[in-house]
Amino acid sequence: MTSNAPDRAPAQTLAQKLIARASGRAQVAVGEIVTCGVDMAMFHDSSGPRRLQPMLEELGAQIWDRSRVVLVMDHYVPERDDDSRRIVRIARDWARDQQLPHVYDSQGICHVVVPQHGHIRPGMLCVGGDSHSPTGGAFGAYMFGIGSTEMLGVMVTGEIWLRVPETIRMWWDGALPAGVTAKDMMLHMIGRFGMNGGRYQAVEFAGPAVTALSMQERMTLSNMSAELGAQAGLIAPDATTATFLAQAGAPLVDMAPWFTDEGAALTHHRFDAAALEPYVAAPHSPANAHGVSRYLGTHVDVAYIGACTGAKLDDLRAAAQVLRGHKVAAGIRLIVAPASLHDQERAREEGVLQVLMDAGAELFPTACGACSGYGDPMGDGITVISTTARNFKGRMGSPTAQVYLGSPYTVAAAALRGCVTDPREVLA
Repeated sequence: MTSNAPDRAPAQTLAQKLIARASGRAQVAVGEIVTCGVDMAMFHDSSGPRRLQPMLEELGAQIWDRSRVVLVMDHYVPERDDDSRRIVRIARDWARDQQLPHVYDSQGICHVVVPQHGHIRPGMLCVGGDSHSPTGGAFGAYMFGIGSTEMLGVMVTGEIWLRVPETIRMWWDGALPAGVTAKDMMLHMIGRFGMNGGRYQAVEFAGPAVTALSMQERMTLSNMSAELGAQAGLIAPDATTATFLAQAGAPLVDMAPWFTDEGAALTHHRFDAAALEPYVAAPHSPANAHGVSRYLGTHVDVAYIGACTGAKLDDLRAAAQVLRGHKVAAGIRLIVAPASLHDQERAREEGVLQVLMDAGAELFPTACGACSGYGDPMGDGITVISTTARNFKGRMGSPTAQVYLGSPYTVAAAALRGCVTDPREVLA
């Protein structure tokens, strides 16, 4: 007997749906190579004009659509030497000559500034000239990092090809305990699966504990999917996403299609958020991560609260919870470099910044700073605990500096005690 019922469309993951839309197709299969239209291309002073300008001039080519390009000056600002002045001058002059409409100069770190201005929205396919560009996946967009040669192709054609990835779903049940954050979730996953655990696939974060996260905490998850080795780190959009985008002045978009279908083919890993303790990654890899109890009492010289994974408004609030009414330990240097001017001013208005300053914090510019070894790099032989995403040897300065990673709660607790501390003890 022949059925006249129409064939049912195959179940698709969120990644497949986003790539299908960008490639103008109803669906795509894992492993297919497709050409996608790019909705937004972002780069910064380090990755952008100084490399793209000479290549575009050699080709005699023009930018395909200036309205879809976002340039952020965040790596070499404020300029401290002739080299940084040269790099930033190239970016500023090129932005002026090209009449780019979306330029953010010394406003903060690109991965925070770009979404705060409404440039990333559900359903988009975006590229970024930085390895932490997967941050955009927190908004239900497919966003990933590319190199200068690939970015040149995007600048000229507005397109990029990619292989449709498998999806690895990280499902978090339960609720995070007080003092435990998205950063701890990520360090736990990286410690378990390693820095190639995502195998250049799409990682999707889901489950009740993920849904309960604020938008900025979700951004930390997606950002650090790069440390898992994933191409993209996705979270299905919801009411939390819509509220953030409305506050950012983004145009209204239909969020309903952007979720993983029941029955879609994916690899599934399950975690219990309620059982998670604060995590710390020891030198010199984010994958060298274990529960904070392993490192209790380890002396630190510098506590650094900065970077796109550790100095957003929610992060500053967390640090202030630990430090309110206290002073940092004698001989400990606490550096706070807010992730954006927007978040710095909000923290100032709320009194959060004053709490940190009263505790003894030094306020640094809203830029990548020491996370990329710029500004005030870490010196020889010191021990640092940092909210940054990476602790590779020499990344924050001297190759002899020992850098530990932790959440803002954990870093603030270490500043208070002068050694690695379980922040839950302080909060209690």
